[in-house]
Amino acid sequence: MRTGGWMMRTLIVVGLGAGAMAAAALIPAPEPVRSAPVVKPAAAAAPAPAPVKAPAPAPAPAPVAPPPAAPALDAMVVKRILDIPGPIKFGTYYWDTQGVPADGPLIITVDLEAQTMSVFRDGYEIGATAILYGMDEKPTPLGVHEIKQKKVHHISNLYNAPMPYMMRLTWDGVAIHGSEVEMGLATHGCIGVPTPFAKLVFAQAKLGDKVIITRGKRLGMGGVVAPE
Repeated sequence: MRTGGWMMRTLIVVGLGAGAMAAAALIPAPEPVRSAPVVKPAAAAAPAPAPVKAPAPAPAPAPVAPPPAAPALDAMVVKRILDIPGPIKFGTYYWDTQGVPADGPLIITVDLEAQTMSVFRDGYEIGATAILYGMDEKPTPLGVHEIKQKKVHHISNLYNAPMPYMMRLTWDGVAIHGSEVEMGLATHGCIGVPTPFAKLVFAQAKLGDKVIITRGKRLGMGGVVAPE
């Protein structure tokens, strides 16, 4: 009976276990609790930075006006030649502005062969004189030049010589200026004229006025002065 009693207990236990399982099967499982989603408040947007105004650019400096220069010249027709009796002697000059426009263009012509200078305003010859010029190793350059600089009291930095009423033609030392004009003298390339004549030309000439230097070219009435 021992064996049988153990088996019965076993069966009862087994039976109880099966009943419990059946009861568990009949009880529905609880539904999972659904929690409401947590909504986080949106972070406040950072304010947009205020626009930064760019600094105004500094005003450009006012342009500096260049010094007035002589107007561009076309070909000039000779309208008057001074009435000079015979060849011009060294140290003498002629000057006459009567009846000549005061604001006409000015051209200076130099003939090295004749050793003379003429000053024309608006085609009228207003001045003429005999000149000195450069020879040998310091010749006066031919061609069309401009007056680049004017100075009443000038001392040559090459020869330490006075050059009154200097009107510079080149930057290597050639100029028109007052001088003792005597036969047989020469210059180091400059054009020397009587000092009183140089003063008259200096008062009339402007920066940029043309000086035409030729050798043997003569002009008469109706001739054309062309500063090419």
